[in-house]
Amino acid sequence: MNIHEAKEQIKNAVTAYLTKDELGRYVIPPQKQRPIFLMGPPGVGKTAIMEQVASELGIGLLSYSMTHHTRQSALGLPLIKHVNYQGSEYDVSEYTMSEIISSVYELMENTGIQNGILFLDEINCVSETLTPIMLQFLQYKVFGRHEVPAGWIVVTAGNPPEYNRSVREFDIATWDRLKRVDVEPDFAVWKEFAYLNGVHSSILTYLEIKKGNFYKVETTVDGKRFVTARGWDDLSQMIHLYEQHKIPVDQKLVEQYIQNPEIAQDFAIYYDLYNKYKSDYQIKDILAGTASTDIQERAKRAKFDERFSLVGLLLDAVMGAMRESTEEEDVLGELVKTLRVFKRESKTEDGAALLKKYIQNNRKKLNAGIRAKSLSEAQQKQKLQVMRILEEQSKLVQSDPKQAAFALVKKDFDNRLKAFQKRSDALSEQVRHMFAFCDTVFPNGQEQLILVTELTANPYSARFLGEHKVDAYFVHDKELMFHQRQLELNQEIADLEL
Repeated sequence: MNIHEAKEQIKNAVTAYLTKDELGRYVIPPQKQRPIFLMGPPGVGKTAIMEQVASELGIGLLSYSMTHHTRQSALGLPLIKHVNYQGSEYDVSEYTMSEIISSVYELMENTGIQNGILFLDEINCVSETLTPIMLQFLQYKVFGRHEVPAGWIVVTAGNPPEYNRSVREFDIATWDRLKRVDVEPDFAVWKEFAYLNGVHSSILTYLEIKKGNFYKVETTVDGKRFVTARGWDDLSQMIHLYEQHKIPVDQKLVEQYIQNPEIAQDFAIYYDLYNKYKSDYQIKDILAGTASTDIQERAKRAKFDERFSLVGLLLDAVMGAMRESTEEEDVLGELVKTLRVFKRESKTEDGAALLKKYIQNNRKKLNAGIRAKSLSEAQQKQKLQVMRILEEQSKLVQSDPKQAAFALVKKDFDNRLKAFQKRSDALSEQVRHMFAFCDTVFPNGQEQLILVTELTANPYSARFLGEHKVDAYFVHDKELMFHQRQLELNQEIADLEL
């Protein structure tokens, strides 16, 4: 299955395992809850989906790579315990609490989060001395005599043997106690993650043209050559930062992440070409509706790769802005909730003190969420933005103590809302200009269908367009649906051999 399907399987299993009956008991007792085993090639996104599951369910996440652990850190250190059996004194050996189990309790104590996922990666690559302990853990969820706390679901992961020579095969008795989920790389599904995480548009457009270069592992006389989803994601982050600091992105940088020389060179060449298109085609002018005749003529004559890159550049510009718009809208939504509470409480309490209290509460939740990994990057960013605005409003209230605190905060919020609406209207106009440009230069091409497909696939742009009702998008969306239905009908006719 693909990574999205695997995520849903894990999310559903965690939800089921955490279900309690009317007496507060787990419907499936912790001892009977099969650990989930996520089997998939390296760099496919196994750890990333665990973070998504934890943040979506609002539970904790504690991750360990088991290849970094020794027998002592997993099992605990031996100690001598004095006991009395039937009137006789004995010395017996026990073990201190495992570092892994103690970390779960520590996280619960520090964050107040009682439910979570204990994620153990590379579980089938542990050392020979650790193997019996890990098999016992998978069967009974204990290290030594210490169990995983109730409410914490065990999820493990490992690589198939063809990707790692140190993989140890489990016996049937062990496999029969695991809930196994197999995952394979899938570019179309990874794109959803890419949109949510702002993967650089040059990577997305390159992989759209050359999907076969998304994930590849080869064995050559010179050793392993590989390209993974993780590699593209990490490269994307560096490209963003290099561009921010005006540092050249060259093949040497690409090869540090894309460890296949031919693909690294190919992408580096494409990246240079992509930036040339970015310079030649004046994207801002196109989105402003003022594209020159020369630009229009060049686009009409362009070959497929160049047209596709141009569409990618246009999409990158508007979808980036749509992401910022939807994130700002969510921040304003959180502020509305706070404003309602503030309106009521500021009648009897000091306004500046109240705002400071709200900031402290948000910071406490943020720190706990970061530590427990129960908040996604987007949720963390949202809380930071809310706190920043509350701090600005606190200063505003302090600077004018004669004015009613709520009136000052309300006026500030209204100004922010008006500015947001103005930017949203301007962005909607840019989308109209983008479709108008493509209608002019690609009247009989597939570019409009690509625009609609990608705008619909990106959750941020789909939400923005749904809320702001940009006519040009919905006109072409209907054309896309008609086109897809026509293809389906053609296939049905072909199947009937008429």
